[in-house]
Amino acid sequence: MKKRALISVSDKTGVLEFAKGLAAHGYEIVSTGGTLAHLKSVGAINISDVTGFAEIMDGRLKTLHPAIHGGLLAVRDNPAHMETLAAHGINTIDIVAVNLYPFKSTVSKPDVSEEEAIENIDIGGPSMIRSAAKNMASVAVVVDPSDYEKVLAELAAGEISRETKKALAAKAFRHTAAYDALIAAHFTALNESEVYPEKLTLTYELQQPLRYGENPHQGAALYAEPLGFAGSIVAAEKLHGKELSYCNLADADAALACVREFSMPAAVAVKHQNPCGVGIGETIADAYARAFEADPVSIFGGIIALNREVCAATAAKMCETFLEVIIAPSYSDDALALLMKKKNLRLLAHQHREQKSGGDTFSRSRLQKRFSAVSGGLLIQEADTAGFDDANLTFPTKRKPTEAELKTARFAWTCVKHIKSNGILLARDDMTVGIGPGQTNRVGAAKIAIGDAGERARGAVLASDAFFPMPDTVELAASAGIEVIIQPGGSLKDADSIAACDAHGIAMIFTGMRHFKH
Repeated sequence: MKKRALISVSDKTGVLEFAKGLAAHGYEIVSTGGTLAHLKSVGAINISDVTGFAEIMDGRLKTLHPAIHGGLLAVRDNPAHMETLAAHGINTIDIVAVNLYPFKSTVSKPDVSEEEAIENIDIGGPSMIRSAAKNMASVAVVVDPSDYEKVLAELAAGEISRETKKALAAKAFRHTAAYDALIAAHFTALNESEVYPEKLTLTYELQQPLRYGENPHQGAALYAEPLGFAGSIVAAEKLHGKELSYCNLADADAALACVREFSMPAAVAVKHQNPCGVGIGETIADAYARAFEADPVSIFGGIIALNREVCAATAAKMCETFLEVIIAPSYSDDALALLMKKKNLRLLAHQHREQKSGGDTFSRSRLQKRFSAVSGGLLIQEADTAGFDDANLTFPTKRKPTEAELKTARFAWTCVKHIKSNGILLARDDMTVGIGPGQTNRVGAAKIAIGDAGERARGAVLASDAFFPMPDTVELAASAGIEVIIQPGGSLKDADSIAACDAHGIAMIFTGMRHFKH
């Protein structure tokens, strides 16, 4: 039997050179549609000449035929299989180069119709790929143009090795699995009743290996969602500096999540996925100055996220401190010139979009779902996109907050959502002044936040991510001179906390909503 290669690709990168190389090694090229026209110069023949059957239904049916799949699936050292091929005049197919209809790019379009999505579901392509991959002992299946050169090099040396065929087959199965996962995810999302379907099919694409994980002895890599959103940390453009580490990426993601909450100029400093300083202002320079002043010790070696262009004044201030990463929508030329003098500082540009509580800003991305790996499984939940405007505010104490205090309470409540539980946060003067994150009891978190704030605690607003189980946190706050407390409420001992606030002249706000973050 003559050597035969079947080539039918959506991505035509390098395919003509690949076909020329195969033809030079004596392969007859069989092709379809647009690929056939692309390969006419190498004498490619129409698949219809192999099947004896014309393409029908606008090309929906052209490759699902025994003359194709028999040539792919026949086990070469099985006499019965080979006798069957001979009886039916079927030639073996030894190399398959196929990649699929562009479903991903089609459904990435903002107003894609259901009909257009359906027409870009490939049927014949995955079938040929799977048939070829199943018969990996005899057939080389190539789904990635980057593998063309390797295949041709091995042919030039004699033949494609068994190891290479197995590796190509594994990649082919990943290719079709990811393709089907995208299709499943798209049509599941269209059915609003299937919030948590009986099967969860996820696919991600390798962006880059990382030097290591949280610690040097742990391997790590960064994968991206195929249909991720432009404002994500994965989509950010690195303008300068060393490669990002696992911890850099995790911290930058946490910083972005927090800074997205604000419509006015805001700056967030993060260490170990907890904000250590948050500031807002009329300008981004003001906001950064407050974020720095919030905790000038912890910001050292931190990650900074901003929601406005970095100006020269802000850059000059940043240059005074060792920072690992700065992420902002853009940088002025003068700011870039200053910051790029720091060789190792990573500078990232991201597409800033304010988080819309309860809205659909990121409805096309998995930002609306949060995944956490546990031993043997995966936890999934809706993202905590609720904000201050979604809270059901009540004012149970005798003293009510002033308008200025309510504004600060809003800021504090927005920030406390982004620190690990149990979490207490103090704010005043448009910035955080004390943060107690990730403690095993609430009063312990309050002690840390108040200790960090020092004299700045006097007159501040205290925000708690969850209710007070005891009035001890109120007593601690009163001793520090805190004047307003904002917390969810809902404890069996709310009355005790209210009474303690009344005894000390503290205004308390209940939100009716907690913000646990583990």
